[in-house]
Amino acid sequence: MRKITNINGGWRFLKAAVPPETAMNWAARGEEVTLPHTWNAIDGQDGGNDYHRGTGWYVRELTEEECAGERLFLEVKGAAMTAEVFFNGEKLARHEGGYSAFRVELSGKLREKNALAISVNNEDNTTVYPQKADFTFYGGLYRDVNLIAVPAEHFELLRDGTPGIKVTPVVDLEKKTASVTVETWHNGKSVDITVNGETKSVEREATFLIENVRLWDGLDDPYLYTATAKLPSGDEISTRFGCRVFACDPEKGFFLNGRSYPLRGVSRHQDLKGKGNALSFEDHKADMAIIRELGANTLRLAHYQHAQEFYDLCDENGIVVWAEIPYITMHMHDGRENTLSQMRELITQCYNHPCIAVWGLSNEITAASAVNEELLENHRALNELCHRMDPTRLTTMADVFMLEIDSPILQIPDINSYNLYFGWYLGELEQTDEFFDEYHAKYPERVIGFSEYGADANPAFHSSRPEKGDYTEEYQALYHEHMLKMIQARPYLWATHVWNLFDFAADGRDEGGKHGENQKGLVTFDRQLRKDAFYLYKAAWNKKEPFVHLCGKRYVMRCEEETEIKVYSNQSEVSLYVDGTLMGKQSGETVFRFRIPLMGEHLIRAEAAGCSDSMCIRRVDQPEESYIFNKAAASVTNWFDADDIDPTCFSVQDTLGEIRQHPQAGPIVDAMMAKGASERGDVADAVKDNPALQRMMGRMTMLSLLKQGGADEQSIKQLNRVLQGIKK
Repeated sequence: MRKITNINGGWRFLKAAVPPETAMNWAARGEEVTLPHTWNAIDGQDGGNDYHRGTGWYVRELTEEECAGERLFLEVKGAAMTAEVFFNGEKLARHEGGYSAFRVELSGKLREKNALAISVNNEDNTTVYPQKADFTFYGGLYRDVNLIAVPAEHFELLRDGTPGIKVTPVVDLEKKTASVTVETWHNGKSVDITVNGETKSVEREATFLIENVRLWDGLDDPYLYTATAKLPSGDEISTRFGCRVFACDPEKGFFLNGRSYPLRGVSRHQDLKGKGNALSFEDHKADMAIIRELGANTLRLAHYQHAQEFYDLCDENGIVVWAEIPYITMHMHDGRENTLSQMRELITQCYNHPCIAVWGLSNEITAASAVNEELLENHRALNELCHRMDPTRLTTMADVFMLEIDSPILQIPDINSYNLYFGWYLGELEQTDEFFDEYHAKYPERVIGFSEYGADANPAFHSSRPEKGDYTEEYQALYHEHMLKMIQARPYLWATHVWNLFDFAADGRDEGGKHGENQKGLVTFDRQLRKDAFYLYKAAWNKKEPFVHLCGKRYVMRCEEETEIKVYSNQSEVSLYVDGTLMGKQSGETVFRFRIPLMGEHLIRAEAAGCSDSMCIRRVDQPEESYIFNKAAASVTNWFDADDIDPTCFSVQDTLGEIRQHPQAGPIVDAMMAKGASERGDVADAVKDNPALQRMMGRMTMLSLLKQGGADEQSIKQLNRVLQGIKK
């Protein structure tokens, strides 16, 4: 019989790069910790990019009862990023990769007293991914650790963290049948395999036919079957699986079980405020509850292998998943083998999950790397590995926004998606529409998706005239309103994923009034507050739970005579009441806008289909200072509208591309931008050497570029005066 013993308790932790003998000797003086544990729960989230990246030791004695069994294996479900295992002073294993499980056999090494020591290291290196990315690389034993005792005759445990069993269902939708092949790995001579009540005694592999198969049908019916394998020794394993058919069409998008099933959802990082990535099963379940509330039918699990418990939740809830490895941002010459080993482990450990539709080869890998033969070869090797290990699923990539659409790297995976941030980092919202229209027109035979898009928002900041870069909740909402319409008008997008569902730790960030956080989440890092944009997607995607939401609840103090009241709802008609009086009714879809006079303090109530939501707002004389993130930038926001502009002459309202084409105006702005570039170092070089980025900037107005670059009001006015003296 197989016995699994959890050993999360009883550990001593030492944050020190010391030899194993020293760690064992100091163990009694170490900090008592219970797993899951990370040493970066605080310093990895507070900004400064100075969180501890080094070595930590976890030391524990194993009891005689814990070590009982013919063969004994240690199972580590997550050790970030590189781990070495020492047992009774002997080094038994090294594992490189912080997001997959691995096992080590302890059999034959047991003594009367047994000491287990695991060193974990998350320091900067040139071989183990990730090393450069916009999130914190937490260190620690941040998932469960178990002991697995099995008979001498047992299922395979070591190879790439295998579950020992692999299930491949092939569905015939017309006949309503599924041919299910079950493969096992073990050191015995025969095995009994059971599927859907039928048992076969075979050597390694068996195929079963399921009549009238019940499909794993996404959110509608995520039905799961179970396959069980048992050896004569009594060692027994099982796995759940689902019978479904995934397909992509370059014109019609994603299909599930033969029907159109547009994938519309979000991305998720596996961390939480105050806990880092050391999440409990309850934390995972709480995240899934928020995903179900939102109504998303897909998740991009970024940018690495997530906990098996979370893939299980996706299986159970019908969420279609994009799974990927942390081959991200910067290609490392010495990291090729690590990309392959992490992909082997991802596919081996996650193959049976019916929720997974695609394997992601890399994310924004050309952001800091040239598209050369070495990069292409690494991707070809990954793509070939995926298809060899799993011919049933497609491969994909998340491409950085400045990657040319004719780049040869786009031809390697089966399908692609782009990460685009027009309207936030660079350019205008409409450029997203233009990008996909251009791509689809030029490559109508290719399947394309939208893998990242978002805008940072701090719920403390507000504006009646929100604009890019102000970090207001209102701009984030406007941004996503545009993107939602853009997506709905383009059914060929196979999948779209908001970046991100939750705010997450990026210790190198210091912006938008917070340190160490990426604030593009629809929900705050602590999961306590849903931003207004969350309810926009809930209105569009969650049709089962009637609701109405008043936007701007935190925007209480307003100084305008008339103010907009915006409502998100999944109902077709919304009524608005002010101080108990009906102000109006609107019919429509998702977004409802009302304008009301603002004279004092008002109680606002929205109603729709028996649902209601309320808030209070009040008129003040001056803009509330606490609502403004960048007060210097805010002073530039409105001055230009009132100036008299001669439309026959150039101005900062013209695009960079238009101005550059003029023999007199072009050199002026080029000189100004060259001066700014000299102060930006390698960032400016990346822009200068990237034709796609240059084209994007050419579509932006000079005013937008200058404000985004932090230019002051006087510099902008001075340039405008010069340009106004040049006839078009």
